[in-house]
Amino acid sequence: MLSNVVKSVTQRALFGNVKILSAQPQQCGYATEASFETRAFKLHNLDQGPATSVTVTKDDALKYYSQMYAIRRMETAAGNLYKEKIIRGFCHLYSGQEACAVGMRAAMRPEDSCITAYRCHGWTYLMGVSMQGVLAELTGRQSGCARGKGGSMHMYSHNFYGGNGIVGAQVPLGVGIAFAAKYKGTKGVCIAAYGDGAANQGQLFEVYNMAKLWNTPVIFVCENNGYGMGTSAERASANVNYYTRGDTVPGIWVDGMDVLAVREATKFAIDHCNSGKGPILLETATYRYSGHSMSDPGTSYRSRDEIAEVRQTRDPITSLREKILTNELATTEELKEIESKIRGEVDSATKVAKADREIPVDELCTDIYAKPDNTGAIRNVMPACELSHKRLGKAVNM
Repeated sequence: MLSNVVKSVTQRALFGNVKILSAQPQQCGYATEASFETRAFKLHNLDQGPATSVTVTKDDALKYYSQMYAIRRMETAAGNLYKEKIIRGFCHLYSGQEACAVGMRAAMRPEDSCITAYRCHGWTYLMGVSMQGVLAELTGRQSGCARGKGGSMHMYSHNFYGGNGIVGAQVPLGVGIAFAAKYKGTKGVCIAAYGDGAANQGQLFEVYNMAKLWNTPVIFVCENNGYGMGTSAERASANVNYYTRGDTVPGIWVDGMDVLAVREATKFAIDHCNSGKGPILLETATYRYSGHSMSDPGTSYRSRDEIAEVRQTRDPITSLREKILTNELATTEELKEIESKIRGEVDSATKVAKADREIPVDELCTDIYAKPDNTGAIRNVMPACELSHKRLGKAVNM
């Protein structure tokens, strides 16, 4: 039986049913696109929100399905590597939350950027790093996206500013990235994502205020998975309506288990920022299947039945799969072929992540600074024995 906490979360997240509006004309026996009615968005300081009637083409539906399935399989592989003690240190999995990242990424334009917290493997993959680049980074190998030197908390790519390990600290950085876009006139918007556990950080409220004063084109995204580490949202926050907590910053609640709803909300948010109205706050109601990190079994503060209930009724991948099949956007065989291909890619990436070498010792001091000072000296464990900085690769996002 669901706990009172999850009953409350589920009632807020699941009120109403998704309705299929129509399937569009078919080619070769398959529909080319389909329309759906999403769950209602909740609005704060907005007269109008995103449309609840959404349309998806077959190509996009299969793309979103592939991306979510790839992230799920990649995270499963990461979890297994951690259990084998090949991944050491911290490892925070995104399983269950795939629709948030995939939906936001679907709405982003080339000039837009993102910064997030340490639950970032899926985002890193979506922003252009291969599965091998992600998994090898986690195992500390040289084919990792940061040459194995950073792990999950230091993953970057073009217009992706990490994976950040300090709770909530990425949000002010995101405002700075958005401010730079406005200053340079790039028309870009920055997505600054954080969890409900970080939502009570004082620095968030400071930058809500700054961003609104400056009309900075930033989308604050609270990925509310119900728990900050082992503490439920209801126990941690006097106001669990996170989309309202920006005060004068407008907000939208969205079903974070529906990739199409997240996509539409993000499109609306980007248009809002581009219109000169400044920041906006999205709360994506989602759920994580694993514990806070691999060191947390995730069952001491919630029941296994609760997790199973969400898997059975709200899983983002299963939900999209049913929509695709029901509307004849693809066949079961076509989806199985996609799944088989992704499983092969993950297995191949995992093998490389296990077998690849670590970087040599003389490479430890490479690419630490984007622009080293005149001396290029790096602090060592011994005060009087500084190390010399070396340039190996090109700085990302410079």
